[in-house]
Amino acid sequence: MPARRLHLVRHGEVHNPERILYGRLPGYRLSERGERMAELAAEHLANRPVVRLAASPLERAQQSAQPWAERFGLEIRTEHRIIEPTNEFEGKTFEASGALRHPSAWPLLRNPFRPSWGEPYTAIAQRVIAAMEDAWDELDESDDDGDIVMVSHQSPIWISHLALAGKPLWHDPRKRRCQLSSITSYVRRDGRMVEVDYAEPAAGVDAVDAGAV
Repeated sequence: MPARRLHLVRHGEVHNPERILYGRLPGYRLSERGERMAELAAEHLANRPVVRLAASPLERAQQSAQPWAERFGLEIRTEHRIIEPTNEFEGKTFEASGALRHPSAWPLLRNPFRPSWGEPYTAIAQRVIAAMEDAWDELDESDDDGDIVMVSHQSPIWISHLALAGKPLWHDPRKRRCQLSSITSYVRRDGRMVEVDYAEPAAGVDAVDAGAV
């Protein structure tokens, strides 16, 4: 039997007092609020039959997957294709005196449609959607009957949403609909992934969303 739904879950708040664009840098863990947000996300789907769990290799995603593992008794499978994209501004800050004010950074902004500062949007969409499709096919071929949860990051979740919705991939990162610990849910219909729900179970937590690429 095929999975009923596949859920892309964003990690919770990260401890990042300097508001660094952390990207794939090591050492960026969830804050205490972020841990609570991850728990709220898992609680939100407590009545769903979650049978498979995967997470990006980055620490904040692995931590955010832990409440799901504990609640549903699942092993966390590491899925490298849903990792944060590369970004030339990684390790920098975008505060008032930050990276974009330096002329050395301006060439990186020459093409926002690709984008010129990091991994191409098309490449991000292709790898994330391939991971989704493979997870669905693997469960379809097994004896399991239930949902798949994949814990990832804002950019991969939002860009795959745009691609699957048939929308342009270029966008203003400040206007992404993908809050901390949000859940974007899909089913597969007629051979393609179709979004069926979006939820923000941790919206009541007073969190700081800074550092996403």
